[in-house]
Amino acid sequence: MKKVLSFPVVVTSITVLLTLGIYAWGQQKALNPNRLTVGTTYMTMNNDFYQVVNDEIVRKLERQGNRVYTRDPQLSVTKQCQQIELFIKQKVDAIIINPVDSHSKKLLGYLKKAKQKGIKIIVVDTQLSDKKLADTTIVSDNYQAGVLIAKHLMADQKSAQILILEHKTTVSASSRVRGFVDTLAPYANYQIVARKETKGQTEVAMPQVERVIASGVSFDTVMSLNDRAALGALAAIQSHRLTSVAIYSVDGSRDFKQLLSQTNTLKGTVAQSPITMGKRAAASVYSLVKGKKVAKNITIKVSWYDRNSPVEMG
Repeated sequence: MKKVLSFPVVVTSITVLLTLGIYAWGQQKALNPNRLTVGTTYMTMNNDFYQVVNDEIVRKLERQGNRVYTRDPQLSVTKQCQQIELFIKQKVDAIIINPVDSHSKKLLGYLKKAKQKGIKIIVVDTQLSDKKLADTTIVSDNYQAGVLIAKHLMADQKSAQILILEHKTTVSASSRVRGFVDTLAPYANYQIVARKETKGQTEVAMPQVERVIASGVSFDTVMSLNDRAALGALAAIQSHRLTSVAIYSVDGSRDFKQLLSQTNTLKGTVAQSPITMGKRAAASVYSLVKGKKVAKNITIKVSWYDRNSPVEMG
């Protein structure tokens, strides 16, 4: 009969493994005092955008002999707080974070503790509500992304009944929606008929859009905070065989771009540059640790992409 370990034994084993891991890290640091260690944590790693950002950070840092520890909180503030706590115990030189919830007092508290320990804080793709905590914040021009969508919508359609897919806890997503709404505000023929929380996830957006359809609310346009939510909307719209809905999005993901040529429902996306964001984040680590001045806010330009845009090579 197989022996089952008791809960206290399992907990003790995990604690020992973590302790040994931190000890091993400390030994490596002692052997190479110039080696930088960086902890990275993004709201979710099931988004290609964050994978590309992180790959670029790892490439830029580890090829110089440094070490990057990447963690995935899976949209859980609690998990992300635990990850920050572990980074503090590991005495990393810097933390690169895309917060699950920019307003979470608990998360802000852990970042404050890290900062007090001398750890540099680099925020990517969104802002913290307490901007003082970040040594630098690197974002796309999110407000402009919303403006670009609104302008292309007005160029495509003389009027619209709009469903907005949002993620309220992230400043970046809120900025995109605000740029969109502000641009359309003077024009009464563009009406927002519903707004739904999607957390920027395909599996959340699809049932949300299906509920709007089932409720009888009439819409002919979807403004999505990102491509993942837009693809959830597309799935819902196609399953209900709606043919007169236009979807606009933000990100410029490969999946979205490939689908542009396959369906007229997807109109376009405002493309970000995750590679540029990763490069700027890695460069900021080097500068901040060396005591060099880094801009408090770094904004990366965005651009419109649709089926008429030049084909990207490679």
